[in-house]
This record gives sequence, structure tokens and C-alpha cells, in this order.
Amino acid sequence: MCVNLKKTLTLFLFIIFATSCKKQNINSSANNPVPSVPVNLIVYPDNPLNFTLQSIGGWAYFDGGINGIVIYRKSQEEFVALERTSSYLPNNINARVKVMSDNFTLQDSISNSRWRLFDGEIIQGPAQWPLRTYATNFNTANGILMVSN
Repeated sequence: MCVNLKKTLTLFLFIIFATSCKKQNINSSANNPVPSVPVNLIVYPDNPLNFTLQSIGGWAYFDGGINGIVIYRKSQEEFVALERTSSYLPNNINARVKVMSDNFTLQDSISNSRWRLFDGEIIQGPAQWPLRTYATNFNTANGILMVSN
């Protein structure tokens, strides 16, 4: 009886393994439909011109990337940099995302897709991809924020 149980268990595990399919990670930046372009941006959040970045929850637009970059301050030491090119219409220069009046979401100007400002994840389609993110490194000693990819 023990041999039959082992065979049954082995067969069961084999069937589960064989029939399970690996879900593609659509959040992977390697598969993101928005092209990757070189970004090397230096921002001084303490500069009076960047006053909106001086408090947590603040954001500002910057030149760079394809259609511009929006930078959001998550905490005293953490920032998020998002490409403003819509992941739904990456080849349409007019499909630029903008921060909505709630200061929480970004919306594509053509498809009305929405993303969260603090991480670029989708809130509402038809977009199926998050916004392209850029690496941020904030040096608290000298107050310089580096945005790159």
C-alpha cells in the first residue's frame, strides 16, 4: 500500500508540475513596451526651484527620458522617477502622462489609462504595463538626487 501511495503522490506532483504554466512577468522592465533611453539626470531637491520636492508627497516634472520624467518624493530619503510616456501608446508622442489633481495618480492624455504616482503601477486600463521607472539615488550628505538607468 505504501508503494501505491508513493506512485500516486509522484504522479500527482508530476501532473501539477507539468500542467502549471509560468506566468510572464509583465512588470519586468525588459519587456516594457516603452523604449529604454539613456537617462542621467541630476536634481537638487533643496533648490528653491524644486520646492515641490522638499516635502514628502511632492512631485515635479523634468526634461529627460522620452516624454519627460516625473519625480515623486516618497520619504525624506526616497524618490521615484517615472517616464511620462504612456505604456499603452508608447509610439504616440501625444500620449504623455500627467499628474492628476488628486496628486496620487497619473493619467494618459489619450487612452485615459491611470497609474499610481508613487510607483507607476496600473490603476485603470486599457494599459497593461506599469510606467517605465528610472533608478534614483539620493545623497543626503550633499542633497543631490541622481536619476539614471
